[in-house]
Amino acid sequence: IYNLSIKKRGYFMSKINVVLVGAGARGKDVYSKYILNNPEVAKVVAVAEPNEEKRKMIAEAFNIPKEKTFYSWKEVKDEERLGEVMIIANNDEDHYSPCKLALDKGYHVLLEKPMTNNLDECIQLGELAKKHPNQLLMIAHVLRYTPFFEEIKRIIESKELGELVSIQHNENIGYWHYAHSFTRGNWKNSDETSPLILSKSCHDMDILTWLASSKYKKIAAFGSLSKLCSKHYDKNTMSERCLDCSIEESCHYSAIKLYLGEAPIMLNYLDPNPTRENIVNALRNGDYGKCVYKCDNNVVDHMTTILEYENGVTATFNLSAFTLDCNRTIKLMFTKGEVGGNDEKNTIKVKRFGKREITTIHPIKVEGGHNGGDTKLIEAFFKSILDNDFDIKTTASKSVESHVMAFAAEHSRLNNVIVNIDEFIKERLEK
Repeated sequence: IYNLSIKKRGYFMSKINVVLVGAGARGKDVYSKYILNNPEVAKVVAVAEPNEEKRKMIAEAFNIPKEKTFYSWKEVKDEERLGEVMIIANNDEDHYSPCKLALDKGYHVLLEKPMTNNLDECIQLGELAKKHPNQLLMIAHVLRYTPFFEEIKRIIESKELGELVSIQHNENIGYWHYAHSFTRGNWKNSDETSPLILSKSCHDMDILTWLASSKYKKIAAFGSLSKLCSKHYDKNTMSERCLDCSIEESCHYSAIKLYLGEAPIMLNYLDPNPTRENIVNALRNGDYGKCVYKCDNNVVDHMTTILEYENGVTATFNLSAFTLDCNRTIKLMFTKGEVGGNDEKNTIKVKRFGKREITTIHPIKVEGGHNGGDTKLIEAFFKSILDNDFDIKTTASKSVESHVMAFAAEHSRLNNVIVNIDEFIKERLEK
């Protein structure tokens, strides 16, 4: 799509001007793509992105003049407000400062999750949003906008199965996705970015709280990095790069299979211009070509979290790297029945006590990533601004809760303790 300029597509006046901070997978391939395909809604008028090629792609797609293209969001600091909206989709560890800057300058903000990889900063952003009631700070918790989870929420609120009692929720990361993103990729090391339950699964902490319709009370978590780590590296049979490895053909995590095989994955992460030559060069010299047993990763590859809510609902959340599918599955137990769902199959099965038949629901499909959640979230963001109505599903104050849960779960895992959420927050605020 970036080979087509706005002029070639027949551009007419947009309602909302957008400053894009971060032109990676989310900034370029999700938010910018939507805007490019909906020029009557918005237009990107400035971009801040350290990667020159990605920055150039956005600039060319939206005819952005050179003086409105920046290496870093810091260069926007001294500029007058360049538009009505700032979309922040850069690295996790660099979310707080540009978000604060944007709010101080009067922008509405769409902030990619996680809000930040620092608990104190998450809480501060929630408080900062309250000081700007006439601006929207929306967090990109897309699961609330998927037709799949919207339908489950409808069933809960309808009371057709009685009261919700318990939830079992699984995030099946997929062996290939885990190897790409959390062993070789940007989110492999919590010291540099975020723990896995924050970077990958604050979505799930958020959706559980939304479904439970209650504040969390206590949390406990267990898990570790058990497989994809250096203790399983055999220097006698393995090489540090897949291109040189004698057992590459039998390895499920082979970078050659993942990026040069019959169904290559996520090539834009390796190079903005993913020709075969460029991909081979990336595998030879970059992190994505490393042996999965010889990376500096430290995030867990499996984790179980147990939650109790103030209304008595309990939940378990399991994330695992060791799955073939890359999806979410869920089971909800009620006083008069149960519900099971698979978001990838877009299937929800309803069972009622005392009846043998099973009702199968297929929610309406929406185009876009995260089973349509990406599209519906972006639409909701721009509609909220145009309608001047900021009472939406994923405000900063609501999203703070899921982030606190993720930090508390990681604290529980590392310290082998059950965490009382109120005490956990109080201790950190006192510090």
